[in-house]
Amino acid sequence: MARFLAGAAACFLLLTGAFQLWQSHAQRSSGLPLAPPPRSARPFMTTSQPLEAPEASPKSREEKRFSRADKNKDGKIEAEELLGPREKAFAKLDTNGNGPLTFQEWAVKTIDKFKGPDRDRNGWLSAAEYATTAPRSQADSNDD
Repeated sequence: MARFLAGAAACFLLLTGAFQLWQSHAQRSSGLPLAPPPRSARPFMTTSQPLEAPEASPKSREEKRFSRADKNKDGKIEAEELLGPREKAFAKLDTNGNGPLTFQEWAVKTIDKFKGPDRDRNGWLSAAEYATTAPRSQADSNDD
């Protein structure tokens, strides 16, 4: 029984010492500066009306469109800059390279487009298979 009382007294003293040690650390300053005062919620609002983003004018949209077409950025759109991507797409379809596109050349490319997504080769496209046939976006083609 004496051992039990001695153990309990030792635990009590240990906890009391730990509490005192903890309190002495809490009373010391941490050395960190005080937090700055809170700022107002709307620092840029001088009137009661909310700010609205300006809308792009049609002219700036046309300027952007012109800039995309002007590949060499010389301020002029030349025929090659405008028609070049279309000629490349046509050349892919014109397999024999004779100029005109025959129905057979077009059909072969169309059938090839169908065969790729038809993974289970059942002759029809499910919604998931058809979704893979969507044209690549301009952002995707710029990654290449």
